[in-house]
Amino acid sequence: MADIHLYVLSPEGVLADLSVDSVTLPGTVSPFQVLRQHAGMVTSLEQGRIVYTSPEGDGELEIGSGFAKILDNEVIVCVEK
Repeated sequence: MADIHLYVLSPEGVLADLSVDSVTLPGTVSPFQVLRQHAGMVTSLEQGRIVYTSPEGDGELEIGSGFAKILDNEVIVCVEK
């Protein structure tokens, strides 16, 4: 049951547009996990991996630095690639 919509955008285009159960982001201070009903926030990201779980299986994306907006079960990530 995927409850979170994950968008990952770069200057080259859309890297991901997925429904996921959870996503772990490489925060500037430390990695953190986003689950359903996560508190709204905007945060910076460092180069690393976005790791997600979904009904179709687990996956990951290598990203450059960027930022993420989390609100209403939607995670929007803008990154340099």
